Amino acid sequence: MPSTMLRRALARSAERPPWSRQVWRDTLFLSSAVPLAAPVWLAVTIPTLLGPVVLLALLLTLALTAAQRGRFRALRGVEIPQAPRGGGPRGQLRSPSLWRQLGYHLLVTPLLAFGSLALLYCWGGALVASTVYGWAWLMPRTSPVRGGVGWSVTDGWVTVAGVLLLLALPWAGAWLARLDERLARTLLGPTRAEALARRVEDLAESRAEVVDAADAERRRIERDLHDGAQQRLTSLAMNLGLARRTLKDVPPEAMKVIVEAHEEAQAAITELRDLVRGLHPVVLADRGLDAALSGIAARAPVPVRLEVELPRRLSPTIEAVAYFTVSEALTNVAKHARASRVDLRVRALDGRLRIVITDDGVGGADPAGGTGLTGLRKRAASVDGTLAVHSPLGGPTTITVELPCEL
Repeated sequence: MPSTMLRRALARSAERPPWSRQVWRDTLFLSSAVPLAAPVWLAVTIPTLLGPVVLLALLLTLALTAAQRGRFRALRGVEIPQAPRGGGPRGQLRSPSLWRQLGYHLLVTPLLAFGSLALLYCWGGALVASTVYGWAWLMPRTSPVRGGVGWSVTDGWVTVAGVLLLLALPWAGAWLARLDERLARTLLGPTRAEALARRVEDLAESRAEVVDAADAERRRIERDLHDGAQQRLTSLAMNLGLARRTLKDVPPEAMKVIVEAHEEAQAAITELRDLVRGLHPVVLADRGLDAALSGIAARAPVPVRLEVELPRRLSPTIEAVAYFTVSEALTNVAKHARASRVDLRVRALDGRLRIVITDDGVGGADPAGGTGLTGLRKRAASVDGTLAVHSPLGGPTTITVELPCEL
């Protein structure tokens, strides 16, 4: 029977040798919880006034949480994220994360410390029991210990029990270590809702950075085209125009080539100017959204009545999104609405920029039926804005865009 139990234990422990390095890492990791439990016991047993106790408990909890995170990082290679907490002592006392941490230090840490001590005690007992014949025969002949150990069934069972305990302790240590890690992630780290909220904030910040970077890149391209290619084309068109006016003795074929080149250069300048204006208009950067929208309204093929109420300049990103949203919306009205006029109202109130575009066209605009309104909605959503469309058959069509802004 002892040999059968021994063979089963050896088979179960084949995947994790009892003397592997991970076994000693688990034991060292669990043993490190013992000194961290001592301050908790000390703070609980010392009677003091309520105010100092609260302050001491707060500071001790924060210090122990930092020490526990360092323990997991150094001995387990596990990084436990910091849970969100309020500002100041009152805010931290009201924070649920502080009470979860306090529960870990007051309940989990002492229990795991007792478990670690029991594990160490079992390691010692297992070593003594499994080597009973070796160390007993090393004792002096006159020692009662040596005389009490012999080739008996009881001593054999003690040895087998010690060997089985040696095989089971690595699994017990690994289980305790995993339990401690899971409880620490749950109580010392953020909850799932807090982690998701933090993830949403990080994604919002990264998206804002991407939008700002894209806007800055558009500005750079606009400057390069305006100061580089556009100036060169303008110079070329001037030279061709000068040659067209001054050269009188060239053959008609050559003059025809000069005239065509001059006209192509002028057309290229016009297209490049429109392209530069579409990337990022200079008036938007120099004079702000009000002046830029006035330019759009003046160039629109449909008469536009514009009303703008802005107490001051907005951020460059919000101005760019508002500008291009209005520009694309007016383009869609000119193409599809068959409208005779458009009312455009822009107003900043309560941290929101509200843009209302109303036309007297045929209506029936469906955001799901084409890419125009879908693109407007995506552009507004890139800065956490919203877009709503009300367009019954027969009109009128109203597009309402709200963008966040700081006033």
